Amino acid sequence: MAATIFSLIIFLVIFLFSVVIHEVSHGLMACHLGDTTAKERGRLSLNPLKHLDPVGSILVPGFLLLLSFVSGPGIVFGWAKPVPIDFRRLRDQKYGPAKVALAGPLANFSLALVFGLFIRLGEGWASGSLFGANLLGIFSIIVWVNLLLAVFNLLPIPPLDGSHILFAILPRRWQKYELVFQQYGMLLLLVFIFFFFKFLVPLIQFLFRLTTGHFF
Repeated sequence: MAATIFSLIIFLVIFLFSVVIHEVSHGLMACHLGDTTAKERGRLSLNPLKHLDPVGSILVPGFLLLLSFVSGPGIVFGWAKPVPIDFRRLRDQKYGPAKVALAGPLANFSLALVFGLFIRLGEGWASGSLFGANLLGIFSIIVWVNLLLAVFNLLPIPPLDGSHILFAILPRRWQKYELVFQQYGMLLLLVFIFFFFKFLVPLIQFLFRLTTGHFF
């Protein structure tokens, strides 16, 4: 039981900081493109307290993770408070929103690649050490969580980043449907999570093996 609780805490900490880095990356890209709203409101910070959503960052993922420990592998997801962005202030009005949206998943992919490299480089010295094995286990969770966040957020369903990227690259005549799509976005997202989320797992497993050389 103690090991389960410890694993739960480790996962939540990794998840929280990965989501924070994701959100801060949105803000940094927006700032680079001319919108300093996030900076003005003090949200370009890695302090999780500035981004914490008590329900989405702790209660929901914690409950789902605990449920997965009890009843077997299941869906684990959550969210942080979105970094405030005023798209009207972006210098690049056509592709700026897509660049801002893409910054979050790219940050998660970058973290996965860095810690995947640590796993590959650390296999030799870690194999005979309990501390090393545990450290590589934590690195594996970091890779898995960040791949999950990156892939999930690239789905073209509002309010996920993929929807902003999609409508930024679609012809202008299609962009008028964005608001209509957003009205049903949460419903579509919930349907996907409960009925189709499992189909993402093989893709994430493939990316994990590609990154680390191992199965998760």
